[in-house]
Formats: sequence, structure tokens, C-alpha cells
Amino acid sequence: MAGAVVAAMVLTILLPDDLRLAPRWVLPAVEGLLLLALIAGDPGRISRRSAALRTASIALVCVLALSAVWSTVQLVDDLIHGGKETGSADSLLQTGGTVWVCTVLAFSVLYFELDSGGAAARAHHMPPTPALAFPQQLNPGSNSSGWRPRYIDYLYLALTNATAFSPTDVMPMAPWAKIAMGVQSLVSLLILGLVVARAVNVLA
Repeated sequence: MAGAVVAAMVLTILLPDDLRLAPRWVLPAVEGLLLLALIAGDPGRISRRSAALRTASIALVCVLALSAVWSTVQLVDDLIHGGKETGSADSLLQTGGTVWVCTVLAFSVLYFELDSGGAAARAHHMPPTPALAFPQQLNPGSNSSGWRPRYIDYLYLALTNATAFSPTDVMPMAPWAKIAMGVQSLVSLLILGLVVARAVNVLA
């Protein structure tokens, strides 16, 4: 998860100025401070439960999600009204790809932090009815005893949901999970559909 946050910070820095919510270093600095607070409060395995750490993790999710959605809105506006990033196919594909990856990382951290109360809560107890049902939970005979979803499972969920625009092997059970996956699918469809269409138009 820490690696995903660092990657999102780097990609945010690389975005054009008009696609960022704040000046170049502001959001990465805030995300970095929140990440450092989480690591310092619970180094190594994420298993310590505290209100302060939970607040920091939710704040990190909010910053990542807000940044990704803002960049998507600005990119769509540029595509519709002809921003400077949409003038060449190379620049458009690079910018669109960066925004798309940022949204995948942001939603993967969102799923990771919100499912079943977060990573620390999952380390202590898995609820009988999870918000996101993985194949190992839907078919208990296929998993080892004490299985817990890790960050890579949520990254795979975010990636497949962004490419298929619908659930693949992970089923949303809770209302918030259905809303989050629906929003991610819509955001991804907007980015990929409009970017590809505009790139083809530029090349033509």
C-alpha cells in the first residue's frame, strides 16, 4: 500500500499544472506526511487499531480520491474544450494514461482501507459478511485457513474494475462498495473513451 501511495505522489507531480488540484508539491507532501504517520504509528505489519491511525488512513484515502477525481474532471474538460494537452496524440495519451493510473491507485487504496474496517481490523477479525466478497470468501473450500485479503488483492480489484467497467471476481456486497465501484467504472470509461476518441481524431 505504501508503494502505491508513493507511486501516486510521483504521478501527481508529473501531471500538467492545470490538471492538479493544488500546486505541484502540496498534495504529494500531504500524502507523504499521512503515510509517514501511518508507518510510524504501526511499523511493519498493519495490525494496530487506534482512532488516530484510522483517522489518518481515511484522510489519506480522501486526499488520493479527491486528487484523482479532480484530475479526471479537468482532463474531461480539456478534451471537450480543447486544452493544450489535447493538441498532440503523444501528450494526450501520456496525460490520459497518468490520470487513469492515478485513479486505479486511488481506488485500490480506498478499497483496502474501507473493506471490513481496514487492514488493522481485518488482521484481528474477518466479518462473516464482508463489504467486498473475494472468491476465497465465496468458496471457502478454495482457500487456506485464516485467509485475509492483502493490498495486491485490492489493486487487482481496482485494475479489473477499471478495465472491465464491472465486477469480475470480487463482488460488492455493501452499498458503499457498489457506489465506489460504480463511480470508478464511470471515471475509467470517461477517461479511456474520451482519450482514445480524441487521440484518433488528432491522428486523423
